[in-house]
Amino acid sequence: VQLQASGGGLVQPGGSLRLSCAASGIIVLNHVMGWYRQAPGKQRELVATITTGGSTNYADSVKGRFTISRDNAQKRVYLQMNSLKPEDTAVYYCKANRGSYMYWGQGTLVTVSS
Repeated sequence: VQLQASGGGLVQPGGSLRLSCAASGIIVLNHVMGWYRQAPGKQRELVATITTGGSTNYADSVKGRFTISRDNAQKRVYLQMNSLKPEDTAVYYCKANRGSYMYWGQGTLVTVSS
């Protein structure tokens, strides 16, 4: 199983980025897919998840600004991030889980700075 996250970079406050997570070895539709982030000196935290039924859940800090979506055919999960703030700066990780099985991808760095 591999989860390949991409799309990070440097963006100014108020800008947008779209992260992509490409999955191989699993059926995305059968897993709860999520994005997490870890800022320097802080613990990893939940950003957003999407269930097998398509229900979504967001951290309060990103509600209304971030949108998680899934392309089952392409085996990809996306995180559209709008109105980015400096406090969104972190390494963003993709995660898949199904029952007791859990998989993490490598992170992609998002830096929000002027």
